[in-house]
Amino acid sequence: MTEAGDGELPEAVAEFGRYLRGERDVSPHTLRAYEGDLRDLCRYAAEVGVRKVSELDVNVLRAWLALQHADGLSRATLARRTAAARAFTAHLHRRRVITHDPGQLLGTPKRHRDLPRVLDQDEAARLLDEMDAEGPLGLRDQAVLELLYGTGVRVSELCGMDIDDLDTGRGTVRVLGKGGKDRTVPLGEPAARAVATWLSAGRPALANERSGPALFLGARGGRLHANTVRRIVHGRIAEVGDVPDLAPHGLRHSAATHLLEGGADLRSVQEILGHASLQTTQIYTHVTPERLRQVHRQAHPRGTE
Repeated sequence: MTEAGDGELPEAVAEFGRYLRGERDVSPHTLRAYEGDLRDLCRYAAEVGVRKVSELDVNVLRAWLALQHADGLSRATLARRTAAARAFTAHLHRRRVITHDPGQLLGTPKRHRDLPRVLDQDEAARLLDEMDAEGPLGLRDQAVLELLYGTGVRVSELCGMDIDDLDTGRGTVRVLGKGGKDRTVPLGEPAARAVATWLSAGRPALANERSGPALFLGARGGRLHANTVRRIVHGRIAEVGDVPDLAPHGLRHSAATHLLEGGADLRSVQEILGHASLQTTQIYTHVTPERLRQVHRQAHPRGTE
């Protein structure tokens, strides 16, 4: 009979993957990342002669992370791999496979977050007002960009939208965010008009038996894919010219920045973006120096003469 902790590391990692897949509501992206990180840990452990779960200690974990730091991995990747290792060892400890949790002794590398480039308000207006929106694909692209910028949704959230998620009467759209959490996001009038035009004059021309309830469709009628959205955004920005090239994430960031510049409070922006933590919103939505000066002038008793 195999004692607890005497199992092979790769088998324990495989079991942890099944646990994440079946019992934890993690995104497919997180699942792939964690499984890849832990397979890399297994390879390193085997190279240093560690094959049993019981042999995995904090020294092995630290040496594994230190080697990757020396290889030049980014702080973001190191932070994720640390999180993967800690989640793995915590799972083993909860299941009483190991008596002590070595992952608790790991520090978490601080992530340096580079703020993505954003459009200023004039550039955003030019992008959306000067687009060639002819034909079904043009109408779709117009609606996609208006919705990305108008609501600040993630690409995955936009691609997952169904027609019934729209509430045209209330001017809102229901969004299925990270962790399967629903939220309702307001639609601006330009976005609502663009989506309505797409539904009436664009989508019927592309719809077929593959379309289902999807709000946005690809050229062959299936649900629009995230990679296609990225190509749309880059291509449409290139057509306008004199506008910084951004990925869809940059439109999300632009939307959040412009909300703050317009006077929205952080809590409201947090709700719109679907962030679980206000701290994430504070980092993600930089406040311009001019906005800070304006708030100081208006709120501080000695902000003005």
